[in-house]
Amino acid sequence: MASLLSMSGGFLDAFTWLSLGGVFASSQTGNVVFLGIDAISGQWQQAARHLLPLVAFLLGALVAIRVKAPLLCLTGEIVCLFAVMLLIHRVPDMVAIPGISFGAALQSASFRQVERWKYLSVTVTGNMLRAIDQSVASDRDAARGTAVMFLLCLMFLSGAAIGTCVTKWLHALSLILPIASSACVLWLCRPPRRS
Repeated sequence: MASLLSMSGGFLDAFTWLSLGGVFASSQTGNVVFLGIDAISGQWQQAARHLLPLVAFLLGALVAIRVKAPLLCLTGEIVCLFAVMLLIHRVPDMVAIPGISFGAALQSASFRQVERWKYLSVTVTGNMLRAIDQSVASDRDAARGTAVMFLLCLMFLSGAAIGTCVTKWLHALSLILPIASSACVLWLCRPPRRS
């Protein structure tokens, strides 16, 4: 499940960067950097393009943390992505981008642990550091922790690569892939049937 969510995070960043004019939906570090560059350059309209996804991400994370219902939040992400997919060329980018960021935050803030390790599905920096931490740890699961964290980094990279190819080919319809991967996670998390 963590691999699917990490792949979706990379995909969404590639999608928004290519489709919505150089803005990230998931990895807010890039938006913070560009916000600073644009603000110091006096390019206020460009700065606002990076501020809106940051605010939407923070609001989505706040909702997810307050609600404490991961499956509901994952459903919320699916709804956000589906709405953006349907409306992307009918609403301004300044509406579509925060919609994706809000949904990504719902998912990211709700699913932050794989096995016994903390991770983030929307970035690789923290996961790389966790992999290095595990590589020098002395506990018996350290090698597994290193492998898991590096795998999540590779899945994020794969999502970005797939997102690049599919976005160029399918444009807005390419959002069906992160919707499908979140739906798969939702299905995998379903409660077991009683016999």
